[in-house]
Amino acid sequence: MARRVLTDDIWLQIQDTMKFYGCYRSKNSKNIMEAILWKLRTGATWRDIPEDLCPWQTAYNRFNRWAIKGLWGQVFFKLRGVLDTERVFIDGSYVRAHQHASGARRGEARAIGRSRGGATTKIHLAVDANGHPLDFEITGGETHDSQVAPQLIALVQTGHYLVADKGYDSEKIRESSRKHGMIPVIPRKSNSTKSNPEFSRYLYGLRYVVENAFARLKHFRGIATRFDKLARNYKAMLRLACIFIWCKAK
Repeated sequence: MARRVLTDDIWLQIQDTMKFYGCYRSKNSKNIMEAILWKLRTGATWRDIPEDLCPWQTAYNRFNRWAIKGLWGQVFFKLRGVLDTERVFIDGSYVRAHQHASGARRGEARAIGRSRGGATTKIHLAVDANGHPLDFEITGGETHDSQVAPQLIALVQTGHYLVADKGYDSEKIRESSRKHGMIPVIPRKSNSTKSNPEFSRYLYGLRYVVENAFARLKHFRGIATRFDKLARNYKAMLRLACIFIWCKAK
């Protein structure tokens, strides 16, 4: 029998949100969600979902249908708790793409690129002062963090301080954060001659919260290694992992 992880409290939060968005519900909805979570936790194929949960086709069809409609994102934003955006931390992390992630239909967005580690995807994540996920973007592994930072800042939109490492040392990023009312706490590169009056060693020392957030996300094997062919579905898996982190934090 498969191990269950959906407590009554977490399921109540998810179920209420499903009702809010008019999602299809059935008597077996909890087991279907358990099956999708089992896939996320183990990284196994859909066909290997334990039969005592539900038929694998049922779990896959619901997950895929919600991913196409963007419902996983809507559920995530609805279930986020109270945000502590006094400090917003951003960073990027590589994820190795499994060989099963290849072979998507031509024309479908994949967000898989070539980097030193081979075929990889990069997660660009923003977290609040408590290390809870605010939002994210995914790109191919060859994309530098600084290229996605303005887009990530625009997604977050609010905060008092924006804390990032020296890979984000760019006037464009600093101006983008100021435009959204955030003070950039970003160290200068070693060869820079410009002053940096906004930098705070104390705030920069708190960057471990975003590293811890990546560690929590990568506890899910379906996140630590990418098995999904489509960017849309991998992003939906990330949304589900973030939903689970937020529900446990409440």
